[in-house]
Amino acid sequence: MSRLPVVVILGRPNVGKSTLVNRIIRRKEAVTNPEAGVTRDRREFTAEWAGRDFQVVDTGGWEARPGEQLVADIREQAEIAVKGADVVVFVADATTDVTDDDLGVARVLQRSGIPHLLVANKADSPAVESDLTHLWGLGLGNPIPISALHGRNTGDFLDDLVAALPEPEEGEDRDVIAQLAIIGRPNVGKSTLLNRLAGEERVLVSEVPGTTRDPINLIVDIDGEYFEVIDTAGIKRHARISDDTDYYAVLRAHDVVRQADVVLFVIDGQRGATHQEQRLAEEIAKAGAGLVLVLNKWDDLTEEQRLFTEDSVADRLAFVDWASIIRMSAKTGARTHRLPKYLRQTLENRRRRIPAPEINKLVRKLQEAHPPPVRKGRRTKILYAVQAETEPPTFILFVRGGELGPDYIRFIENRLREQYEFEGTPIRIRTRNRH
Repeated sequence: MSRLPVVVILGRPNVGKSTLVNRIIRRKEAVTNPEAGVTRDRREFTAEWAGRDFQVVDTGGWEARPGEQLVADIREQAEIAVKGADVVVFVADATTDVTDDDLGVARVLQRSGIPHLLVANKADSPAVESDLTHLWGLGLGNPIPISALHGRNTGDFLDDLVAALPEPEEGEDRDVIAQLAIIGRPNVGKSTLLNRLAGEERVLVSEVPGTTRDPINLIVDIDGEYFEVIDTAGIKRHARISDDTDYYAVLRAHDVVRQADVVLFVIDGQRGATHQEQRLAEEIAKAGAGLVLVLNKWDDLTEEQRLFTEDSVADRLAFVDWASIIRMSAKTGARTHRLPKYLRQTLENRRRRIPAPEINKLVRKLQEAHPPPVRKGRRTKILYAVQAETEPPTFILFVRGGELGPDYIRFIENRLREQYEFEGTPIRIRTRNRH
């Protein structure tokens, strides 16, 4: 497919960059909040206007004098994004004076030589729109007055943006074969794993839990095949969600689980599987996604810690004993080369289809050797079975004489797993009564 032109949204904190991104892509994907610094990583979205497709990159707020390491990292990520841009949209606040941060962003743009548009956001009325003389001093040309929140003048702005895009060019094919979600509690190494897969410092990594707020989407080449990899915010218990930003970040992470083909469930090897991991694993299995348990930080563990972690996984996550397990260190890269094998295996098993004659032969054999238990004076009989769906494999048992019960359904699932290769994927078995 063609390489999409890249549009980077740049500006100091709290000028409405993420609101503008949501306006451009016409859906609420980027987290917005009156609090400055909500957006921290680069986020990429696909947008379309007037028949042109392009990629929009939302960045964290650029600050001239970052006071802490996390803020400095956000600034660095924004500047890296500019280097890969075809067009930069500099978002300034139409209602306030120019700040040192605005001037700093202007200097970055002037040095880069990249085509740009200056947007005066929060121009919610004609009165504000007519008083933009303070932005001319940035030396970036005519400011375009818009209101990203209300949509004022955004159509004219998008016309100007599309006109500034380079002509389409053909690039290498990047057919994405699956969507991977990286899930886990805060600070277990999810962003480190994404950076390892991407081969660059693409996502902020900090000792401060909760650094990632938005899901981060990247197209990543993993052993010659393209995957869309999504790093999510650390999923916290409801009691520890401190504000609306955390709440919506966690909500988006749950949405990602429901959409993913395979979930890389990262567990801190030093802490093992807790009740929180148990609840997350239940949600992943219910969503029908493939599951790879990533026991991270493995190289930093003592033998005693490794045994503790393995015991906790075997105990708390016994109900997903079909999941693949990889012991690795995202930070050092130890054993990450084994990950493609697990991904391919999980995808192949999730898409596996068993011919109906084979399923019925197995079910008849099981029923003869171990008939369903008698319930309410009646013994249920399985008439026949079919595989109705893949992703995940879903089987329907047509029965007569009552319900099979969860214990017998679990028995059939275990025998299916013994007979066929279904490691890494849940199996759904449903019953239908025939009279």
